[in-house]
Amino acid sequence: MNRESDEAMIVIKYGGHAMTGDNNAIKPWVDAIKNELANGEQFIIVHGGGPQIDREISAAGLKKEVIGGYRVTTPEVFSIVEKVLTGTVLRNLVRTFKILGLPAVGISGSDGGLLEVEPKKINVAGEWKSLGQVGDVRRVHPKILDSLLSAGFIPIVSPVATDESGMGMNINADIAAGAIAGAVNADQVIFMTDVAGIYANWPDKSSLITEISAEKLSEIAETFEEGMAPKVTACLNAIRSGAQSARIIDGTKSENFVDALNNRGGTLVYA
Repeated sequence: MNRESDEAMIVIKYGGHAMTGDNNAIKPWVDAIKNELANGEQFIIVHGGGPQIDREISAAGLKKEVIGGYRVTTPEVFSIVEKVLTGTVLRNLVRTFKILGLPAVGISGSDGGLLEVEPKKINVAGEWKSLGQVGDVRRVHPKILDSLLSAGFIPIVSPVATDESGMGMNINADIAAGAIAGAVNADQVIFMTDVAGIYANWPDKSSLITEISAEKLSEIAETFEEGMAPKVTACLNAIRSGAQSARIIDGTKSENFVDALNNRGGTLVYA
């Protein structure tokens, strides 16, 4: 992606746990984005929607299954995932941004061939397990992002894509955000979630890591479990593929996002 040297690029992963559905709650960090846009910064947003998907799966009488922090996605579950992510969540976010004065455009990982994916498998106790319709990002083709950014829009990306056989794939939003951040050589990728950062020894809250190099984090990456594992992987992948830094913050409080834009708070992972 070509951009002027004085233009900062920030990728934001807006996690489902950070979503309140309240415009008054989201307004402070949207206003912060407005201010940075006026200063020449560019933004790409990748959204999640785990809690919203969980509710729909439960309502449909289906069982949630997670392996290694990743949602097992059967065809029945994928139909719900796609409906919630590319339908409800994406459309609501674009609508909210428009109401609050930001020029957002919603796309999925399939649009413009943005995310090239392949079926993901995960190693559990030495055994490779299939996750169903869950995709691993093999490559990012950012041309559509470049076009939207050049036209003055903020792309909001829904983490659903299609593999080479045409099968729909559910992409972990942290992984999608990290891959996109690397592809556009982002100055920073901010992961907005419901925890304060990376904990060395969860649930010991005194073990919060405030700053760590990607090299050091990679040495302990295998010690993380459940939902933190994809976030750690996403941070490392983002930096290895071109991003300058990654920061995980508690996105349920808008002041934390403002702090992150000013290089404060959460856990900073640097190259």
